[in-house]
Amino acid sequence: MKDDALRAAVALHDRFTHEGMDRRAFMAEMTRLAGGAAAATALLTSISAQAAAQPQIPPDDRRLTIRTLEFEPRPGRSYQGYSAAPRDSADLPVVLVVHENRGLNDHIRDVTRRLALAGYSAVAPDFLSPTGGTPADEDRARTMIGELEMAETVADGAAMIASFGSPPGGSRKVGIVGFCWGGAMVHRLAVAAGEALDAGVSFYGPAPAGAEAPRVQAPLLVHLAERDERVNATALPWIVALRNAGKSVRAINHHDVDHAFHNDTSAARYNERAARRAWSETLDFLAEHLRGA
Repeated sequence: MKDDALRAAVALHDRFTHEGMDRRAFMAEMTRLAGGAAAATALLTSISAQAAAQPQIPPDDRRLTIRTLEFEPRPGRSYQGYSAAPRDSADLPVVLVVHENRGLNDHIRDVTRRLALAGYSAVAPDFLSPTGGTPADEDRARTMIGELEMAETVADGAAMIASFGSPPGGSRKVGIVGFCWGGAMVHRLAVAAGEALDAGVSFYGPAPAGAEAPRVQAPLLVHLAERDERVNATALPWIVALRNAGKSVRAINHHDVDHAFHNDTSAARYNERAARRAWSETLDFLAEHLRGA
């Protein structure tokens, strides 16, 4: 497929997954772009994240301690989650990993393990827990994400940050890394958590209104995709507002890549060069602000 047609297909998929486009209309347009139903199915497979994709870090990696969590960030608000940490380690900085609009899936668990191998106690909450947890059907997960009561969800996330940073008998630094919907949550939680958050990294997440910028206390690293006009329409003004408010923010607008370029389970979106750079910058940023390195 020619590059222009592929770009159009990726943009169409973004309209479907992020703007509520009707599935029948989406498939009809995808079929037109691809030149037939079979080609449309193959094209959609290359764009969509694949649940069966090979992880970078296997779930049984013997270097790690893996746990399934159940916890209440606030009274009556029950959550499940996934945690990974280096084996035989204690008192590590905590990094929350916030999933995309597909919910807590195997790709996000893999990213959580990557952070654990970098020397963090990594925790990935399932933000769909209050409504039954992440379903296998990604379309259903996106619908459920859209139905969340955002004020309650943000309050839960802020409570998680506060509680993970204040374990019994001590204190730990807490960072957060989020992707897509989770990238937007990084911005929201940087506003809501105040001084309890020590560092935030947002990957291609829509941003709040600039008027919220003075409330941010944590340093932020913002990864953007140059082709991602939808997210950049809010994220770029947000970065300006943060700088005007005297906040610590670094933005990297990765050249010539699409939204979700870091997700290596999507063949058409993933860009290895940009993903490797973004991950290296992320680890350096977290080390600086959570470890003082």
